[in-house]
Amino acid sequence: MHANFDKAMYWTLELASKIEDAPWPATKDELLDYANRIGAPMEVIENLQELEDEEEIYESIEDLWPDYPTKEDFFFDEEEY
Repeated sequence: MHANFDKAMYWTLELASKIEDAPWPATKDELLDYANRIGAPMEVIENLQELEDEEEIYESIEDLWPDYPTKEDFFFDEEEY
């Protein structure tokens, strides 16, 4: 099971975009290390600290925030319409 959403993990597009380019797949510790190295906002660090499973491998930002809008959400194939 992935992140426990009972806690106050609060992602916004701006916060999530800070770690979009993290070295995925990554563990909680690797994500925290990356966030600290790039000087991510404290809210990003706090969200990552709330991840429960130290050994979990997160494949992408969507594993942390399933509603993360991907580039496909912003662009659509005009030929389809």
